[in-house]
Amino acid sequence: MLKKIPKILSPELVRILMEMGHGDELVLADANYPGHSLHSKVIRYDGIGIPQLLDAILELLPLDHYAPHQAVFMSVVAGDPTEPVIWSTYEAILAKHDEEATIEYEERFDFYNRSKQSYAIIVTGEEALYGNVILKKGVIKA
Repeated sequence: MLKKIPKILSPELVRILMEMGHGDELVLADANYPGHSLHSKVIRYDGIGIPQLLDAILELLPLDHYAPHQAVFMSVVAGDPTEPVIWSTYEAILAKHDEEATIEYEERFDFYNRSKQSYAIIVTGEEALYGNVILKKGVIKA
């Protein structure tokens, strides 16, 4: 064990966060997400919700302020009456760690295609619909 690394973060996930470079993206996916069919680098976090994991990751991960947006949420499919209440939770966690973070919304299949280009996908046990989020890694400034 190490000090200051949130205990929820596995050694594999900490390694992934360390390997990522500026501009690389990390997908935090809900339990319904087709992660394994989109990417070869998938870490399973079954039984863990995204809010808890997002909060822990943002303890370590700087967000990219050279990009127009630092996080991406999957847009609700046209005609779907779902109102993703989880988004306000994500927004609060993002603001807690980075007050200037902004969010982009992408159509479902555009989100899937963007996931294919990500550094890795973390498939969680999150059950909230439209609970997926992409984080863009930034830099630590001296």
